[in-house]
Amino acid sequence: MDKMEFRVLMKYCFLKGKNTVEAKIWLDAEFPDTAPAKSTIKDWYAKFRRGEMGTKDGERSGRPKEFVTDENIKKSTK
Repeated sequence: MDKMEFRVLMKYCFLKGKNTVEAKIWLDAEFPDTAPAKSTIKDWYAKFRRGEMGTKDGERSGRPKEFVTDENIKKSTK
């Protein structure tokens, strides 16, 4: 399961009124090998409590993806 799907499941737990411990127990029982860490669940619950209900990654500063192409890498190494 990918990160986005786990975030949706964490949001489901949050909306159902489960706390982080209950969510971790449930996710560990259903997905023992791939469940997110306790700290990840806490971080996402904090976002949900602040009203940030989206499950996608936020914008990040830094180099845009368009920069990393074979053509641009060749240009930058010359």
